[in-house]
Amino acid sequence: MGSAVETLCGQAYGAGQLNMLGIYLQRSWVILLGTAFLLMFLYIFALPFLLMIGQAENISQAAGKYALWMIPQLYAYALNFPTAKFLQAQSKIMAMAWISAVALVLHIVLSWLLMMKLGWGMVGGAVMLDASWWFVVLGQFVYIFSGTCGEAWTGFTMRAFHNLWGFVRLSLASAVMMCLETWYFMALILFAGYLKNAEVAVAALSVCVNILGWTNTIAVGFNAAISVRVSNELGAAHPRTAKFSVMVMVVSAFTIGVVISVFLLIFQQQYPSLFTSSSQVKELVYELNPLLAFCIVVNSIQPALSGVAIGAGWQSLIANVNIVCYYIFGVPLGLMLGYTLNMGVQGIWYGMVAGTVVQTLLLFWIVYRTNWTKEVNLHN
Repeated sequence: MGSAVETLCGQAYGAGQLNMLGIYLQRSWVILLGTAFLLMFLYIFALPFLLMIGQAENISQAAGKYALWMIPQLYAYALNFPTAKFLQAQSKIMAMAWISAVALVLHIVLSWLLMMKLGWGMVGGAVMLDASWWFVVLGQFVYIFSGTCGEAWTGFTMRAFHNLWGFVRLSLASAVMMCLETWYFMALILFAGYLKNAEVAVAALSVCVNILGWTNTIAVGFNAAISVRVSNELGAAHPRTAKFSVMVMVVSAFTIGVVISVFLLIFQQQYPSLFTSSSQVKELVYELNPLLAFCIVVNSIQPALSGVAIGAGWQSLIANVNIVCYYIFGVPLGLMLGYTLNMGVQGIWYGMVAGTVVQTLLLFWIVYRTNWTKEVNLHN
């Protein structure tokens, strides 16, 4: 839902309407904190929910306990995401980078202290994540409230509560677009929980999804950069610059994805040992590695193209594309390959990657066919 701020703040900044940025930020805080309160109940009742949908009891017990400790992070997310988009729209990237760098050091130290030294296990991991994310939020607040954003932040105002419904609509469209993408890959692990020898399948997929998540941070950087660039240029009425930025972004994202994939293929025998000592898990990760490498290339381009959609305000359109490609095509194909054809976790992932490929091709087509001059006229 925070990407609504990305669209509106980026276009307002490009148009020189700096006073609106702080208002958009505060509106998003109001909406997202209310949403976090509603989502909190899913965290509270995670254990019975997972058991109800048939997940293994030992996995459900661990996940349910972990979810309760993760509630503080939920509220940190509600404040962090719109704040980050507010700063990104102004290209104040280095400030966020320094805050994140300090948070990373804190994160590593707390991980070692709570999980390794004190033996708190998963609870220690949750406490460490809560502390790290709240440090980021407080760091962002200090930076903004200290006057570094000029006219973009002039203090709290009741105007934040005006025209909330229009902001809610864009926030919900943004949420549908982004959540359908995130849930798609989270569902991969959920489906693996129903396979035979579920613990090995879930463990191996968790390794792959973690690596995919790490590499996706680069793609998320492209997502944020191109979203800011497109929204700024549309707000400033520069259609050719917006189009050129998209071309540079696609080539750069694809190149980096290929380099990372080649690196993984070269070291495919070594890296599973960094995550697990189980020979079964390592063997399954090795079998999944070619698929992981291909997925990294696709997922390097796809988030960047989604960033174009956010910058241009196409969230509703892309949400519909995601529904068709992911949940009408990808998930049924993955379940058919995984369960009906007994291909196991590989079959599930093959089907879901096919959905991502189709979605990426459609995004390419939409961006290719876009009349950027017309987009400028729509936003000005």
